[in-house]
Amino acid sequence: MTFLDPKIWTGSVFDGGWTASRAGDTPVVEPATGHELGRAGTADGGDVAAAAVRAREEQRAWSATPYEERAALLRRAGRLFEEHAQEIQDWIVRESGGVPGKAGFETHVAAQECYEAAALASQPLGEVLPTARKRLSFARRVPAGVVGVIAPFNFPLILGIRSVAPALALGNAVVFKPDQRTAVCGGFSIARVFEEAGLPSGLLHVLPGGPEAGQALVADPNIAVISFTGSTAAGRKVGEAAARLLKRVHLELGGNSALVVFDDADLEPAVSAGAWASFFHQGQICMTSGRHLVHQSVAEEYVERLAAKATGMPVGDPATGQVALGPLIDAGQRDRVHRLVTESVTAGARLAAGGTYEGLFYRPTVLAEVPAGAPAYAEEVFGPVAPVTTFATLEEAAALAADSEYGLSLGVLTRDVMKGLALADLVPTGIVHINDQTVDDEAVAPFGGRGASGTGTRFGGTGANIDAFTETQWVTMQGDIATYPF
Repeated sequence: MTFLDPKIWTGSVFDGGWTASRAGDTPVVEPATGHELGRAGTADGGDVAAAAVRAREEQRAWSATPYEERAALLRRAGRLFEEHAQEIQDWIVRESGGVPGKAGFETHVAAQECYEAAALASQPLGEVLPTARKRLSFARRVPAGVVGVIAPFNFPLILGIRSVAPALALGNAVVFKPDQRTAVCGGFSIARVFEEAGLPSGLLHVLPGGPEAGQALVADPNIAVISFTGSTAAGRKVGEAAARLLKRVHLELGGNSALVVFDDADLEPAVSAGAWASFFHQGQICMTSGRHLVHQSVAEEYVERLAAKATGMPVGDPATGQVALGPLIDAGQRDRVHRLVTESVTAGARLAAGGTYEGLFYRPTVLAEVPAGAPAYAEEVFGPVAPVTTFATLEEAAALAADSEYGLSLGVLTRDVMKGLALADLVPTGIVHINDQTVDDEAVAPFGGRGASGTGTRFGGTGANIDAFTETQWVTMQGDIATYPF
């Protein structure tokens, strides 16, 4: 039996073991071919409720487990991601349409997330406070309880494990809803790893499902914290629902990040960075460069070189050929991308490359002379589209970069790094890369956006993870019972 044998998860969800799902199952489809790879269990509201009750029951004992045991389990999980990397990568390629290099990056980061979470278990979790009375006063961080995790399809493994691993390491139980379209590589692979690593039953529940399952997870009274990664539109609904329940929610949402190319930048690596920023994984990344802001003196050459690179990039099935781009996730996403491109051309943009598709394979597209109001410039495309517009001064570049409801990532390409930092000071964004493009992630780095991109840094790094998955408790201690006037 293989590590991710379909016989395990067909018609089932993971409940510390494998149990039949109430809502039956749905096809696991390969977007490149349309072939059915298997069938995955699909959870409904009843599955979520049952999982949350069980998770709450088991969480107290887990939080009392010595940190050394929790850390050892997370290290075992990291090694299992490495040992089974090739099989998990094959599923990422076939189920999500990612190229092999992207799949390798996901398994590498997944292992690192587990290793970093293992170290998290032994971090100091409090501070001694001054007090005006004869007593000991301190604040300590305690596990939140049960953490609900909702993750999307685009980087399904990373965007799930980056919440699951630290939440477990800090003594929480987890109810996890991966996207149904990537239930295996983004859900059941994590379940199998922690099952094999020896996580006690009932602490991790993997429940792929649709909107009903997601709504039930947010609303469930046994779930204390929600960690959501997805679109801004869906995130607003999650935030509104959680707010009514006075429930903490961490939102990592969409983006329309700017890549700023100054006139002193070396254009050859700048074009390479720009192509990667917009075309990697077919542009289906929240950090994708959705706006290329290029100095007017080099814009014509930049567009010419970027269009030539886009035209020469191979597009096809990443499971069978050496390609740069695979398929978009489904027809709905393809049609949205094409609509934004065609409407932008109608609005005045010049189509310099691409703008066509075959099946779910969309050609890398370059739009030049893009008006600021064009749909592909103003909205998050989530497809392989590089809109290019120009600027004349640093102040104009900053104004253009900041002119968006999103605030996730900023890339600045220039020989003058202090000029790059000066630009960064003027743009409200959660992430800045000077002399690099906008797409990056590391397990040790705090990650999050501002504005419509989310509720700030909520993932990665010691401080952000402790803040996300624990609560602060004030404690005082004194030798005798305090006396009062009455």
